Amino acid sequence: MLLAIDSGNTNIVFAVFEGDRLRGEWRTSTNTERTADELGVWLTQLLTIEGLRRHDIDATIIASVVPAMVFHLKTLCRRYFGSEPLVVGDEGVDLGLAILLDRPEEVGADRLVNAVAAHRRYDGPLIVIDFGTATTFDVIDAAGNYCGGAIAPGINLSLEALHMAAAKLPRVAIGRPRNVIGKATVPAMQSGIFWGYVSLIEGLVRRIKDEFGTEMMVVATGGLAPLFADATPVIGALDADLTLRGLLEIHRRNARPAAR
Repeated sequence: MLLAIDSGNTNIVFAVFEGDRLRGEWRTSTNTERTADELGVWLTQLLTIEGLRRHDIDATIIASVVPAMVFHLKTLCRRYFGSEPLVVGDEGVDLGLAILLDRPEEVGADRLVNAVAAHRRYDGPLIVIDFGTATTFDVIDAAGNYCGGAIAPGINLSLEALHMAAAKLPRVAIGRPRNVIGKATVPAMQSGIFWGYVSLIEGLVRRIKDEFGTEMMVVATGGLAPLFADATPVIGALDADLTLRGLLEIHRRNARPAAR
C-alpha cells in the first residue's frame, strides 16, 4: 500500500491507496513544531480505526509547499513505515511533464502534482483552479506540460485580511449569499467575497483562454471548490482528490522496491 502525503500551508493530508482504491484519508493542521513521533502516533491510531496497520504500508510519497515540514515527514516515513519516501521536487523524480517557465524551481509541488493528475484524467489543454490558502490557476497544455498560471489570495485569507484591516468589519464565514446587494454589514462582506471571487474566476479563466488561444477545460479542486463550482458555468469538473491522485500517478511512474 502507498501512503501519500500532501503538505500544504494550512493542512496536511494523509491518504492510503491500495492499488487505485483509496482506503483512508485524514488531515491535520500544518504545524512545523509537531515532531515525526507526534504525527506517527496520531496516524497509527487512525490507520487502526480503518482496519489498517502501519506495516501494510510499503511505499510513501510526499509533496510539500512548507520546507520546514519535509524533514519531519521524511522521518515519519522512515521510522514508522520503514520506507524511503519519494519527494516531489527532488532531483531525479520523474513527473512526466516539462515545466515551461523561466524559473521552474519556484513552482509549488502541489501545482505540479495537480497538473500530472489533471492531464491523466482530463487530457488537455486545461486550467486547474485550486482553492487553498491561495487560489491558484494553473495552465496545462495538450501534451501535459505545465505552462504557468496565476496566484490570488485565498478566500479565507482575504476575509481575515478584511477583518484585521478594518476596525468595524467583523470576522465572517464564507457562504453563498442569495443577493449581491447586501442590506447589512455581514451580508455585504459575504457578497463581496463570494461574488467577487466568482468574478475573479470568470475573468481570469476568460483572459487565460484568450491568451492561450484555444478553448480549455476548467477543473476545480481544493476545500472550497464545491462552493464555487456550483456558482459559475466556467468550471467544467469538480475533483476533490486531484492532488492525491497525482501523487499516486507520480509514485507509479517512479516505482522502486520499498526500503526495509
